[in-house]
Amino acid sequence: MSLKLHYTPHTLQFKFDARTSRGAIKTHNVYYISVFDTAQPEVVGVGECAPLEGLSIDHKPALKAKIKEVIQLINEQKVSLQAGAPLPEALELDAWPALYFALETAMLDLENGGRRILYKNSFSNGEAGIPINGLVWMGDEAFMREQIAKKLKEGYTCLKLKIGGLDFGKELEILQSIRERTPADCLTIRVDANGAFSVDEAYKKLERLAKYEIHSIEQPIRQGQPEQMAELCAYSPVPVALDEELIGVAGKEAKEQLLDQIKPQYIILKPTLVGGLAASTDWIKLAEERSIDWWMTSALESNIGLNAISQFTAQHDITLPQGLGTGLLYHNNLASPLQINNGELWYDQQQDWGKFPETQS
Repeated sequence: MSLKLHYTPHTLQFKFDARTSRGAIKTHNVYYISVFDTAQPEVVGVGECAPLEGLSIDHKPALKAKIKEVIQLINEQKVSLQAGAPLPEALELDAWPALYFALETAMLDLENGGRRILYKNSFSNGEAGIPINGLVWMGDEAFMREQIAKKLKEGYTCLKLKIGGLDFGKELEILQSIRERTPADCLTIRVDANGAFSVDEAYKKLERLAKYEIHSIEQPIRQGQPEQMAELCAYSPVPVALDEELIGVAGKEAKEQLLDQIKPQYIILKPTLVGGLAASTDWIKLAEERSIDWWMTSALESNIGLNAISQFTAQHDITLPQGLGTGLLYHNNLASPLQINNGELWYDQQQDWGKFPETQS
């Protein structure tokens, strides 16, 4: 087998300013990695490299050069990729988790016929949907209330609210209005602070949030404060989910140390940020050994990345709503069979994938 790789840069355009406590995002630059066997060039596997500015460790100017370097090494057969095997250490991808994810998923796609079917399961067969949370982005009060009303009308039974961008009192008022309409036994509410709370104020804010029967809070304080995060996890009236805290943590020993020290109630896995599907599998195994629950979340990838993460998620026995609902954020997303129906993500086999952009070598 002689493999050839190409890459395609693409700038995704948001339909609105996507706001978190770290600021607003209007565009998202991604790279599609295509791989094919020269003996069968019509069968092409595709993966997505989509690091996030201000969050991913590999969102830096050198990324494009790294992509070209990896492609050259493989195209010139100085490094070989093997179906079903981990990516070679010679590619030196430890500091490039989004690129690892792209190569890993492109190879999976190629192995399965280049039809964007990475795993054959009830989801990719169109037989079962994946329950997901309805994501409510930060914005002014009217914008957030409009989103909430829309998500409830669309049948979501789990909402995730980005918080930390408005006055905290206003955010509590929004939560109060939701609970007045929909009790906790009918609607699960998650909140995501993206590290917006200071250590000094975090516990008091969590106490106030607990009044609204919140399922969990993602990353209440910024990552890199393990002692303070461990204390919050031990005493918080709202269960804590680690998100950004997992970024850049590589190797079994480091992962075990983090989980054993902080002892979170949940972890949230974003393959683009934590190093791909194999790395996510490692996190899942270590978490389950410690009775820590988890869910998968996409990280603003286009439908290529979302599809890969969703099919991987469906390989597991999931019990919680997942964070996989980003496919409708962009004006220029690639058309796909991914559909959201009544708060679930489905793969509609009657729908085709859109035309893929021209590649660059």
